Amino acid sequence: MTSPSTDRMYSGRFGRGPDAGFDAFQRSFGFDRRLLPYELAVDRAWANALVGANILTADDAKTIHVALDEIGRRAQSEPAWLDASAAEDVHHFVEMELIARLGPLGARLHTGRSRNELIAADFRMFVRDAAGEMRRAVSELARALAALAESHLGLPMPGQTHLQRAQPILLSHYLMAQVEAFLRDTERLAAAASSVGACPLGSGALAGCAFPVDRQAIARELGFSSITANSLDAVSQRDFALEYLFALAALAVHLSRVAEDFALFASQEFAFIALPEEFSTGSSLMPQKKNPDAWELIRGKTGRVFGALTSLLTTLKGLPTGYQRDLQEDKEPLFAAHDQVLAMTRVAAGAVAATRFLEARLLEAASDPALLATEAADFLVLRGVPFRQAHEAVAAAVAEAERLAVPWTSLPLETLKKFSPHFDAELRAWLTVDAALARRSVPGGTAPAAVREAIAASRARLGEAE
Repeated sequence: MTSPSTDRMYSGRFGRGPDAGFDAFQRSFGFDRRLLPYELAVDRAWANALVGANILTADDAKTIHVALDEIGRRAQSEPAWLDASAAEDVHHFVEMELIARLGPLGARLHTGRSRNELIAADFRMFVRDAAGEMRRAVSELARALAALAESHLGLPMPGQTHLQRAQPILLSHYLMAQVEAFLRDTERLAAAASSVGACPLGSGALAGCAFPVDRQAIARELGFSSITANSLDAVSQRDFALEYLFALAALAVHLSRVAEDFALFASQEFAFIALPEEFSTGSSLMPQKKNPDAWELIRGKTGRVFGALTSLLTTLKGLPTGYQRDLQEDKEPLFAAHDQVLAMTRVAAGAVAATRFLEARLLEAASDPALLATEAADFLVLRGVPFRQAHEAVAAAVAEAERLAVPWTSLPLETLKKFSPHFDAELRAWLTVDAALARRSVPGGTAPAAVREAIAASRARLGEAE
């Protein structure tokens, strides 16, 4: 019979070492080492808790703290040290290093606790910080969009529905629509951060800690607002990870939508923007090309974020209550999604800030007479015509203009009166882009004054999102 492997965690139960293939398969230190700063913080708090429970002395805890600090400093300055480690996971790594430095005292730190609660605490702390980092990045993107809106206030563009020209709007109104979406993302990210507010330490493997540790004190030390109410639930639930991944997925949807818009706007068919060279690429074959690769990559990478959310949902949906090793699969998709969306958001902010709008082209497109058809219907409504009748009269006039291959606004007043006798000479002054914009002055509308108010309100909300 072979001796148990000295690298295998808690191997006293086993008479043989692990299969080499399985051993490599089940190790997680390659990715959960990212949680090392949180593991060290949790270990410091646990050492203090064991002093309160009369398991360690104050001097013991101080010695452990010094060793933990040394581990943290070396890990930061020598990444290759981590690369060379034979640790199974981040908990094993710290425990091995403590024992190497402190002997039996290092081994005493694990008294009364389980890896199940450790990873739950570490992961929660990571998500809390990750959501804060993401929220700051999204706020910067929203600020870039709001700045563009403010600098282009008054410039019209054709608004679209069904990817067809619909009514004139301000370019600033379009930009502020994106700001609104990203402000909602900051709220979702804040909610995701608050979902990790309860500290699971003291839960043990599932039944709670057998020693009288002060869970409230541990929570305060680690920045949690409360403690978990049920030890079994605390070690096995990953709702907080799902909430963060959903927030990332929703954010990716909004990033992808902006990417789609800007890629279209950069096409010769739209020609609304000039692509910034810093965020574009050329063609390997066609010398004239300038491609919107930044936006296309943002759009393309969105699917990976959806995949991360689906992956975790699938992992969780069939698990029995209690910690299961399947939960090792919760971190890689979340880490990857966080990194991806953070990069997407930062690239989008840079590309937005560097984009130049082609004002003459936007003004030309917004001046398309077809965009003023609704204005003519509203004109008739103000003269007592029921809206549905007004709608049909204007539609008939537009159809007649199409038959004649002329803009409908060039039809003589006598011709327009055939479709509704309520048309009169004041219609011409009514049918201008500026007048159409000014009439949409309700809060949230596209009138310049309303958009100016929206920009000011967004700045106040972005201040709150810090």
